[in-house]
Amino acid sequence: MIVESSHLAKPFLLAAEGLNKSFDGFKAINDLNFYLDEGELRTVIGPNGAGKTTFLDLITGRTQPDQGTLVWDDAKHDLLKLNEYEIYRLGIGRKFQTPTVYNDHTVTENLILSLAGSRGIWHSLFGKVTPAQRERIAEILATIKLTNQAYRKAGELAHGQKQWLEIGMLLAQEARLLLVDEPAAGMTDEETYRTGELLLSLAGKHTIVVIEHDMTFVRQISQGRKVTVLHQGHVLCEGPVDQVQADERVIEVYLGRKSKVA
Repeated sequence: MIVESSHLAKPFLLAAEGLNKSFDGFKAINDLNFYLDEGELRTVIGPNGAGKTTFLDLITGRTQPDQGTLVWDDAKHDLLKLNEYEIYRLGIGRKFQTPTVYNDHTVTENLILSLAGSRGIWHSLFGKVTPAQRERIAEILATIKLTNQAYRKAGELAHGQKQWLEIGMLLAQEARLLLVDEPAAGMTDEETYRTGELLLSLAGKHTIVVIEHDMTFVRQISQGRKVTVLHQGHVLCEGPVDQVQADERVIEVYLGRKSKVA
């Protein structure tokens, strides 16, 4: 075990303890403890500046904490000792709020480029795609409901479809943990609902952390699951979505007054 802690007596896929990160005197992450089980779908909410994106940056190695521990797969790997590409190879994939797809390539080509083990654009697109890989791509297209868009350029897709494609790209890379940053942002109500259905269909097969502000969407994907509320870089509370929404501390943080969180 890399980390000696009573909290880690049980195995966690991801465990953060005592994380701290400051930027020019501003404490973005403040003594953060966070524990994630294999196969869990966890929603993380909090007001702007709560530290949500910084936390994802720490998990993926984009930035390093000032203090604390961050370990993966029952503490087999110390993420703070690894580079971004090494963390990626462990199976930690991230979808940013703004879709980052290859606009000039088709939906299928985007998935080919993302296949686990792909080596560069030329090799991926012009090398031989095996029958097993073709079958996997077809499965992913069906999962993200883009089968009928398979040969359309990604840049021509609607905003919601681009978000689904990027989730599909994480599936193609065989990500064990999907970090999904504000997937409902900019979506229509129908796209938002379909995105929720997609994430729910993946829960259990993958471990998923969703950063989100849209509480209707949060309620859709969090029934029977734990929600984590961040405030000033610290876990304010955790629990079922109904309990979290009724918590007076959460109401105060979001609205500055005692009223239901919308």
